Amino acid sequence: MPLLPIDIVSDVVCPWCYVGKRFLEKAIALKPEIPVTLQFRPYLLNPWVPREGMSRDDYLIAKFGSVERYNANNQRVADAAAAAGLDYRRDRIKRQPNTIDCHRLIAWAADPARMKQRLMTLYFSEGGDLSDREVLVAAAADCGMNAEDVRNRLAGDDDVARIEAEAKSANEAGIRGVPFFIFGGLLAVSGAHPPEHLAQAIERASDELAKRVAAE
Repeated sequence: MPLLPIDIVSDVVCPWCYVGKRFLEKAIALKPEIPVTLQFRPYLLNPWVPREGMSRDDYLIAKFGSVERYNANNQRVADAAAAAGLDYRRDRIKRQPNTIDCHRLIAWAADPARMKQRLMTLYFSEGGDLSDREVLVAAAADCGMNAEDVRNRLAGDDDVARIEAEAKSANEAGIRGVPFFIFGGLLAVSGAHPPEHLAQAIERASDELAKRVAAE
């Protein structure tokens, strides 16, 4: 059975991406006979947020009109996160980051999935300030990266243009909502669908990939 690549277009501050990543992991576990490889693709949910970040309340007012309106409309994702076994503490989030540096860390990590999960846990569960470079350095160190090397690279512009270009490419491809999953370059699924739905997509894409490989 050929290895099935899964591209995950998402952002670390997107709550549905937080849930969707866990749902995908559960879906993969439902199909242990299908070998997969994951590729995390950057998406900038809020490219207008300044690189130094901004107050969470100011962000919610600018984007949703008020903090109260956001919280009222956000209950569905909070319930989904709880059902997925995730700790989602939106009340702890005090700063809204620009996520370019987060995507740089994911790109540099030997284990991108682990790095992505650490950043999401920091943000959604611990209220970590992802606009604080030292918080990012500590997160990278937690994932086995060299802190001083990461600190030096974050101080420069390594991969900034590439991250921006990839995120722009996703928009130009018509991706307007994340998470967005692409299975084997054959099948796309938009949104944080339940594990069973994603498992079906994995199976369908795997079967189609196997047919194409056999026909070559």
